[in-house]
Amino acid sequence: MFNLNGKIALITGASRGLGWAMAQSLAQAGAHVVLNARDSDALRARVSELQAQGWSADSAPFDVTDAAAAQACVAGLKEKWGRFDILVANAGINHRRALVDFELDDFNRVIQTNLTAVWVLSKAAAQAMLAQASGRIILIGSMSAMNARPGISAYVASKGAVHALGRQLAVELAPQAITVNCIAPGFFATEMNTALVDNPEFNDWVKKRTPAGRWGRLEEIGPAAVFLASDEASFVTGLVMTVDGGFTSAM
Repeated sequence: MFNLNGKIALITGASRGLGWAMAQSLAQAGAHVVLNARDSDALRARVSELQAQGWSADSAPFDVTDAAAAQACVAGLKEKWGRFDILVANAGINHRRALVDFELDDFNRVIQTNLTAVWVLSKAAAQAMLAQASGRIILIGSMSAMNARPGISAYVASKGAVHALGRQLAVELAPQAITVNCIAPGFFATEMNTALVDNPEFNDWVKKRTPAGRWGRLEEIGPAAVFLASDEASFVTGLVMTVDGGFTSAM
């Protein structure tokens, strides 16, 4: 079960954090993974790590906010391999500032990266998948779309929109056997959250507030992506899957 042999997968924001963890899991399950990020040197090192373990991997360095580059990458993969099976739209940014101090340029930058780029990639993926009448689009949302906190208005808005986009695309693409689902991670100890992990007060709050009593470990996000990417999940679409240690279930 959950065998991804022969599948072609693109994972954005895959040089570190959750994207890297999901790329490893997809590769281990047999997919040929194409890692995306802006830093080509970092990607090269990650690809070498995967290949050293006998897994199939390549890199595609580009900025996800460059729509032409994103579309060209997906089209190029379809042309090279004759198929395109899995998109994991993970790349995202955050900007922490109180609402009254939040600049419009910073808001737009977060929305462009976290939402617009996801729509562009999803459209390109759907175009590539329609001819083969199959595909898996996995959007990375956030627990913050359901449980907001101060200072991240652009992030919360963008991730809430990603959840809504996932449901809409799921309905639109289901007749073509293309599933669209979201993963909503809870608090994971990633590079993006370094400042929060290093803050003793916030670190203690996360552990007390999360029923599991801890931050998520990177290896705990990949299996969710493997399941949603698999043939076994062919009737699962429009889902927002929380991977949060019970955070969103607790009062």
